[in-house]
Formats: sequence, C-alpha cells, structure tokens
Amino acid sequence: MASTILLPGDPIPSDLLPRSKKGTLTLGPHLRHLPPSTLLSTSAGTLQIDHKKSALWLEHSNGRYLPAVNDLVIAQIHHSSTDTYHCSLTPHTPYALLGQLSFEGASKKTRPQLKSGDLVYARVSKVNKWDDTEIECVNSNTGKGEGMGPLTGGMVFDVSAGFARRLMLGGKKGGVVVLDVVGEKVKFEVAVGRNGRVWVDSGSVRETVAIGRLLVRADEEGWEEERQRGEVKKALREVVG
Repeated sequence: MASTILLPGDPIPSDLLPRSKKGTLTLGPHLRHLPPSTLLSTSAGTLQIDHKKSALWLEHSNGRYLPAVNDLVIAQIHHSSTDTYHCSLTPHTPYALLGQLSFEGASKKTRPQLKSGDLVYARVSKVNKWDDTEIECVNSNTGKGEGMGPLTGGMVFDVSAGFARRLMLGGKKGGVVVLDVVGEKVKFEVAVGRNGRVWVDSGSVRETVAIGRLLVRADEEGWEEERQRGEVKKALREVVG
C-alpha cells in the first residue's frame, strides 16, 4: 500500500492509481471524481492506496474523523425529538440524525426505545456540507439490519480513526492481530466504528476491560504484530489463567 500527502483540491496523479482488470476504482472517504477522469481530494490528509482491491481513500493528517457515506460508526444517543434521535459521533462533530424507524422491522409500536447515553451501530447514509449528517441502522435496500442496531451491555473504548480503519480491514490486511489472538482463547463480541470507537462485550467485565485496554495500548504505543501477540498472551494469562 502506497501513500502521499494531499491538500484540499489537489488532483491525484494518474500514475498512482491502481490498475484494475475491470477498469474500475473504488473511491473512499474525502475523494471526488470529476468526469471524465479527474480525481480530487476534498480534504487534507494522506492518500491510502490498496492496489489489490483497486481502492483509494484519504486519512486525515490531524487524526480527526469526518463522516463519509457508508462508514460504519458507533453513535451515542444524546437526545430525541419527534421521530428522530440526535446522536454523537465524536466530540467535535455536530450531532447526526437517526430516524426512529431506521431499524430492521421497526414500526411506531416496535421501534427501539432508546434514551440518552444508549449506543447504536449504524451506517452513515447522508453527508452534506450544508445539512445534518444522517445515519441508519438498517439497509434501506434490503430492510435488514446486517449487524447494525442497538448495542446493549459491553463497554466502549476510544482509539484513533486510523487504528479503527486498520481494525476494520482485518488482522492480515490491517496489521492489527489483537482481536484474532484474543479470539483463540476468549469468546467476545466486537463492533468497530470508523469514528474511532470500539465496543467490546465478553463473558465478564474483567475480560472486556482487558480486551479494550489491549486495543488502546496497541494504538497509542504502535505495537508491531509480534508485540501484539506477546501482550495479548500476557494479559489473558492474568485474566483467564
């Protein structure tokens, strides 16, 4: 994977673009296509290029998360109004709007009754510079939740947006094997939000805290894969024996 620094409005050099057999590219957050063949950055950050998947996206150099359509996020309910939940994605972004019927099988009688502080796993469905960001907990095309919805129990841990993306890529691709190694010994559930939040629920509070702390330390201290494995094994010995 290659990378280069871009400023808002910078064009992406054609020689950096992945070559796909199908001739198609997958554009991630904060990149814009101007027909016929110009690609521009809409924000400052580091261009990330995945040649195998013919995909490219932008990571913010300041580490802050900015919503992009189709991002999976962990949102916290702040308050509600008529038919809408107002949700926090990060401390520095305006509240995102979540329709109270934007859940699998939801009706006015069956919709989740969420209160301030509750968590949901959601997808960003609309981003507009001049309007509120919108999120949903259901695939509007299929009507299915697809793993999205209220998150009950467990604990939430904060990591950097870049580390969250690496977690979402998977251990082999993202270089973060903490969850893979933990899963060899401990049963747990996890939801990773592109907004730098990770929800973990295990068999005990002690296990949940241990897993979350491992992720936070791996992010803050920049553990390489070998150290990740060693730290996980050490922590699990102390927790589960």
